[in-house]
Amino acid sequence: MTHSMRMDTHTPYHEGGGRGWRDTATHYALLPLRLFLGVTFIYAGLDKLTDSAFMKSGGSGSIGDTMRSVRDSSAIPALVDLALKNPVGFGYGIALAELAVGIGTLLGLLTRLAALGGALVSLSLWLTVSWASDPYYYGNDLAYLMAWLPLVLAGAPYLSLDAALRSRRRQRAGSYS
Repeated sequence: MTHSMRMDTHTPYHEGGGRGWRDTATHYALLPLRLFLGVTFIYAGLDKLTDSAFMKSGGSGSIGDTMRSVRDSSAIPALVDLALKNPVGFGYGIALAELAVGIGTLLGLLTRLAALGGALVSLSLWLTVSWASDPYYYGNDLAYLMAWLPLVLAGAPYLSLDAALRSRRRQRAGSYS
């Protein structure tokens, strides 16, 4: 007779047939992160688009002055130089990217792609705007970059348009069998 050793510390379903609290928590573990990042990026995009000072090539609080002030301390000055060729266009690009990423993440639509976009925005901001933060953990862009990675890997398997579309495809595939 063979014996198997149990490696889990809880059972997936308790005797009443429902999900245990640990399984429920695990099931929805990425939801708070998805909501936070989605709302934050939507807010960041809207904040930039509605700030008349930000969308200018020069002046206090402008994208142009911000990029010029971080150019020499950034990890990739050439990236800042590229943005400075058209700072207003770059500002709109960042704002629209943040909106698209935030909406996709919040709705759970093309979540892995949206999260990859969020990671790339965060990476570019870390390498430019917050690179000189000392100590490094004062710059929030690195933390945002790390926060996007679980969503890049896992997507939004629950309470998302991705899950609804997947379910619909499965139902259609099953009805043709």
